[in-house]
Formats: sequence, C-alpha cells, structure tokens
Amino acid sequence: MTKQWHVLFCDPIVRLCPVVRFIEGLRPNHQVKMLKFLEILEQMGPQLPRPYADILHDGIHELRLKLSGEQVRLLYFFCYERYIILFEAQYKHTDRVPESIINATLRYRQDLLSRVDPEELERMAREQPAALSA
Repeated sequence: MTKQWHVLFCDPIVRLCPVVRFIEGLRPNHQVKMLKFLEILEQMGPQLPRPYADILHDGIHELRLKLSGEQVRLLYFFCYERYIILFEAQYKHTDRVPESIINATLRYRQDLLSRVDPEELERMAREQPAALSA
C-alpha cells in the first residue's frame, strides 16, 4: 500500500513535541510497534477504522493501540488535505481521554494553522529527522 498522507511530529515552535517525548520513553520494541501503527495511519488516513483509530471531537482523532497490555492514545489532526499532525500521546487510565489533553491538542491545532501554510508544512515534512518519520 502506498503512502497517502504525511505524518508530522508537531513543529519547531514546540521545543520537544509531546509525542516524540512519549515515543522516546518507550522500550525499543514498543517504539517499533508505534512506528508501524503510524505507517498504517499514513497509508489509510481517515479511512483507518476502529478499533485502531477514532474521532474524539472537533476534528481531533486518536490512534489506539496496546503496548504490553496498556492502552495508549496518540492524538492527531488532519490539515491541508495531505498532513496528519501528531501532538499528544499518553497511557489511557480512564474511560475517556481527558478533556484537558483534547483541549491542548485543539489549541495547538489553532496555533499551528494560524502560523503555518501548506508550503511551510511541506518544508517541515522534508526537514523532519528521518529517525522520527513514520
């Protein structure tokens, strides 16, 4: 399957993207699993079905996976018809993803879209470190 979307880890304004921090803290085998899920997300985009992905609200989506029996949620959003922007990741310990995490992702999306146009996202996609690209 070919890549239809470009997954990006936040942008340079965010000093250390929460998703990058989360992935770097995982064991190597969990990092590999996470990156495999991100590859599938790049291929399928909004067509990735439950139980792998779901929409929370207001255009914020979650990638859903288990690592050693623990549920993980990675929050992202789509923009400019080609990009998936990853922002937050966490272990899920409650029935629902906390509104504070969803709201932080909403605020980040609003800020990003006010500062970055499609050409800038394309530049970011080219410059993203290979070690972090999905």
